[in-house]
Amino acid sequence: MRMTKTPSAANTVSIVALTADPAFEQLLQTTFGLSGQIDLRITQGSITSIDDLDVDGATAVIVDMDAGRSDEMHALERMMLRVGAWPPVVVITQGFDADAARRLMQMRVADFLVKPVQPVELVRTCARIARASETKGSEAQIYTFMPAVGGAGVTTLAIQTALLLLNSGSRARPSTCLVDLDFQHGACADYLDLEPRLDLKEIEPRPERLDRQLLEIMLSHHASGLELIAAPNRPAEMRSFDPDMVTRLLDLVSSHFDYVVIDMPRTWFSWTDSVMLGSNRLFIVSEMTVPSLRQAKQLVSAMRERLGDGPQPEVIVNRFEQRMFDPGLKRSDIAQALGEGFAGTVPNNYRLVREAIDRGIPLDEVKPGNNVTAQLKKLMLPHGAGKPAAPEASGLMKKLNLSLAK
Repeated sequence: MRMTKTPSAANTVSIVALTADPAFEQLLQTTFGLSGQIDLRITQGSITSIDDLDVDGATAVIVDMDAGRSDEMHALERMMLRVGAWPPVVVITQGFDADAARRLMQMRVADFLVKPVQPVELVRTCARIARASETKGSEAQIYTFMPAVGGAGVTTLAIQTALLLLNSGSRARPSTCLVDLDFQHGACADYLDLEPRLDLKEIEPRPERLDRQLLEIMLSHHASGLELIAAPNRPAEMRSFDPDMVTRLLDLVSSHFDYVVIDMPRTWFSWTDSVMLGSNRLFIVSEMTVPSLRQAKQLVSAMRERLGDGPQPEVIVNRFEQRMFDPGLKRSDIAQALGEGFAGTVPNNYRLVREAIDRGIPLDEVKPGNNVTAQLKKLMLPHGAGKPAAPEASGLMKKLNLSLAK
């Protein structure tokens, strides 16, 4: 093992890299080593042979490893426990599958790339994670909604939650994006009377093309100020998509918005675990029926098993009605059935919701202070606190962006 280091200068960006691949080391030197504003430190060797990688003062750490080897994954886990939340770590790997992606997400690595890696992609990734880490106090808060059964009202709750978050700021409006990941039967665009502009055929072959400029083209803008990411429905085409495409899309969205609300399909795809693990709050929406509650309880158990220490699922029972002397389910019955996974209920107001959907407007525009919105505020904004605006990037961060963009 031998360590090489480029001369450092005052007020420079420091990138620490670990690799046993001479070709990748050359790529690092060519990409970062020629900039006077970047201090590149390369340690030669595998992650299993390095007991204590020196990451002191690093802006970003790049680890070249084989995610298909259990010994290297265990070594990475040990390193991530030692490093913690800072500095951010990017994993470069040759082999890659859904299990590897799930483990990397659980370790909280900042990003991962699959060889062969293009220099421009490496540059963009390092710039993005460094920028996101510097402003980590204003990271996107991600709210994810998944149905327990079909027709539970997930889309309505996701839209109304996004609108609530949009208007939750005490001074400035926090930027908010609604993402419809139901590529087969998604209805967010129809509910908001918008044209879906996410072109999956354009980005699926080359997900690395996703950047801020392309994102702007594929955003649909609602009059309320809410932004929407949705693709045209493909009802006759049941298929999944490359997990890398989905995670890259969400990663890009979360780096440019304060709040992200995700409307998930009921079907579990290869990318579902990654979306769940990246969420801050995870909601399962159920109807007020015994079969739906059973499905919700089973889904909670499955999620806890798969996500481990990730976000804990919360069950919302939609269209709740409680009448005196009604022999049907009571709130106490629901709470007892769901246990600690029960988050609360949303009242049934069919006429109000139907009118809002037909007109493509928020519920509050139909009836200000309605009972559905009032209950959602209690569930989503328990303290009524808005999110502060993101701080402006420091001079050092601006230098990183400029030097990496060359």
